[in-house]
Amino acid sequence: MSLNDYFANIEGIGILATSDEKGNVNLALYTAPHVVDENTVGFVMRDRLSHKNLQSNPNAAYMFIEQSEAYVGKRLYLSKIREEKNNSLIKTLKRQNPPISPASLDDADKYLVYFRLERIRPLTGDKE
Repeated sequence: MSLNDYFANIEGIGILATSDEKGNVNLALYTAPHVVDENTVGFVMRDRLSHKNLQSNPNAAYMFIEQSEAYVGKRLYLSKIREEKNNSLIKTLKRQNPPISPASLDDADKYLVYFRLERIRPLTGDKE
């Protein structure tokens, strides 16, 4: 199953990990990434701590836990390659599922942040 098909068809919860230039780590809930191609994913971000951390440290990790009885999912290791502030594009990318919080409904400035996939691993274990 392609990564695009996986995130389009599997329900679950995602957590994005970033850190600042000093190594202070932040974790935040994020919906599944938008798969651009086999090497690139994007996240819509507000200008909060995760986005701010990426200004000084381009590395991030995303953990997706499938809605399942077992511990199944994926870990994506990411490097930021670019971002854009394109509200019309971001509006077309909004998912049909409910937002994580009511704050995501507002019209605050949002960014589409693109990442190169450095590595994909299962949720548990050491296999790649």
